[in-house]
Order: sequence, then structure tokens, then C-alpha cells
Amino acid sequence: MKLEIAAQQLASLGNPIRLKLFRALVRAGHDGLSCGILQEKLGIAASTLSHHIKQLMETGLIYQERQGTTLICHANYPSMDKLVGYLVDECCQDAGCSTAKEKAA
Repeated sequence: MKLEIAAQQLASLGNPIRLKLFRALVRAGHDGLSCGILQEKLGIAASTLSHHIKQLMETGLIYQERQGTTLICHANYPSMDKLVGYLVDECCQDAGCSTAKEKAA
């Protein structure tokens, strides 16, 4: 993963509402959640929700699909896995600590 992409994704998760939104979608699993349910869960206006969804979609952390007249939001699990992997892949590599040794084994 490129540093710039990781930085953009982490910045988008740096907002409390977006982090709550993303966590709700991660918890929902592959079925995702409708925008209406997300709005209820977060207790925010539809326009505010749209703004935060747009930010997370631009960084690739979530995506939407239309089911009839309903928009369903989903966590982009491969993107999330790449971001988490980017954060932990080189854990303690320069420190020589037990975590780095265990990882190498």
C-alpha cells in the first residue's frame, strides 16, 4: 500500500462521525446497512450522512449499491485489510523486540 493512500484513509477515519459510520458498517458484515438505518444509528441529518459517506467512498473504505430504491452501504473489507496490514506489517522491525522475532518465525 502506498503511503499517500494510507494517509488519506486514516485521515478520513480521523473524524468521529466517519469512524462511527465505518465501524457500524464493519459490524454489519457483508450485508451492509441502508442509509436510513445508518442515519438512525448515528442520529444525524441525511445531508450530513451523505457528506461523510462521500468522504469514506473517496478513500475506498466503503462502497454503495442500489437495491431498488434503497442505497446500501458496505465496508470495503479488502481495503480495510490492506490498511490494517500496512499498519502492522513492519511492527517492531527496527527494534529487535520479541514481536518482531515471533513474526519472523
